[in-house]
Amino acid sequence: MVIDGEIWVGTNTDGAGAFLLPQMANRHGLVAGATGTGKTVTLKVLAESFSDMGVPVFMADVKGDIAGIMNPGTESTDMRERIERFGLAEAGFSFRGYPVTFWDVFGEKGIQLRTTISEMGPVLLSRILGLNDLQSSLLTIAFKIADDEDLLLVDTKDLKALLSYIAEHNKEFAEEYGNIAKNSINTILRAVVALELEGGEQFFGETALNIHDFFATGDGGRGMINILDSESLINNGSLYSTFLLWLLSELFETLPEVGDLDKPKMVFFFDEAHLLFNGAPKALLDKIEQVVKLIRSKGVGVYFCTQNPRDIPDGVLAQLGNKIEHALHAYTPAEQKSVRAAAMSFRENPAFDTYEAIMSLGTGEAVVSFLNEDGTPGICERIAVLPPRCSFGSISEGERERSIRSSMLYSKYSRAVDPDSAYEFLQRMGLEEEARREEERETAQAEKEAARQAAAEEKAAAKAAEKAERDKEREKQKESNARKRAAKSVGSSVAGTVGREVGKSVGGKFGKFGKTLGGNVGASLGRGILSTLFKC
Repeated sequence: MVIDGEIWVGTNTDGAGAFLLPQMANRHGLVAGATGTGKTVTLKVLAESFSDMGVPVFMADVKGDIAGIMNPGTESTDMRERIERFGLAEAGFSFRGYPVTFWDVFGEKGIQLRTTISEMGPVLLSRILGLNDLQSSLLTIAFKIADDEDLLLVDTKDLKALLSYIAEHNKEFAEEYGNIAKNSINTILRAVVALELEGGEQFFGETALNIHDFFATGDGGRGMINILDSESLINNGSLYSTFLLWLLSELFETLPEVGDLDKPKMVFFFDEAHLLFNGAPKALLDKIEQVVKLIRSKGVGVYFCTQNPRDIPDGVLAQLGNKIEHALHAYTPAEQKSVRAAAMSFRENPAFDTYEAIMSLGTGEAVVSFLNEDGTPGICERIAVLPPRCSFGSISEGERERSIRSSMLYSKYSRAVDPDSAYEFLQRMGLEEEARREEERETAQAEKEAARQAAAEEKAAAKAAEKAERDKEREKQKESNARKRAAKSVGSSVAGTVGREVGKSVGGKFGKFGKTLGGNVGASLGRGILSTLFKC
């Protein structure tokens, strides 16, 4: 409850109230305690009070019981006893429900909450994908290539297309970005596919969350309580914690510096906070510490809720000025040491032993320490936490559905949009490259065919020329042979006649036989002489 501008959290053993100062609420806080000690009720009391002050709230609903904050509480014997014990009737206590907006990264129990691959960034995405240092470095290089190539990374298919493109052209990128091993890129690709199978493709995309939509107010100016349904999301602890860290980072990067305010601009409750730090690499831990340290200057208070303060690294724990410690159980020396460390983090109250008090707290009781006006930690007190005004239980599916569909943000985020991004660009580029390669193949084939045709034509022309030359030679030979035959025929005739006459003249002296023999010999002799003349 809000009393005189201060948040009344509970009453101490003397009946005095324990108050959280609104101007110190953005100095962050811790709500710790074993299961069943009353952490959820404490979270509801704080969220109600901030909402009553007009401060919007973000809460993760891990068990499904935060959702009941939308409905007013109901009268019961237990509640009447609490109201009387705390004197709430005199303070104006009444049952009431609070304005809520339900969100869900899977779009089943709340308005679809999405972000883009680019907005998530390589550091947080590496955490979700479970990459080692080398693979994380390659993913960072992939994001750098996407920036340099003006490739918009919206959803998982954009990331897969980019990784495939880098693997295919890794030698081209090696000179500027260093060696990029295909095997490592393929490992990242498999991790992305595994994330898709877990529902990752649903919360990476457009329309992405506009963080300013968290700052709405409800009836009477009360701050909107934004509830992220996490019953399914919590099954993947790395995804759950990284997604909430991304929301914190978005607040940090988006909101302007405001300095000290009378009350926070927003309060962010991080339930099951130990999941954020389990196995987190140093780079991520440094980022968390930086965000927690600096986001208070943006007017945002962050409250980590976990089972044991030891779940929070010292660098982050040191930033949590407001502490609410429910009961811790210690059955081993290590656990007892942890409880002593938790007790020593409080400013000692001489009225009781802090260690013994933490060990003996009942359900709904806590040891608390809130910052004073000057920013110093207050002396710890043992208190009983107030009951919430809202319902203790959860809500029905019908109530949830009506609340979701009545929200003004439902239509804004209900439909997924697939913009022209890296996948489409690389697909077009691949088609263009394939078309270019096909054109080059066709050109090369045409050139090869033209060369073959030219060679064939040249060969045919050479054969034709050779044939023509042979024909010409044969013609010349024919003409030569014809002349020779003609000359031979004439010469034979003439020579024969002359030779016979000469022979007859010579042979006539020997009678008739001599004349005939002389004629034949003379003819032969005449033809031989003529032939010799033609050859010469």
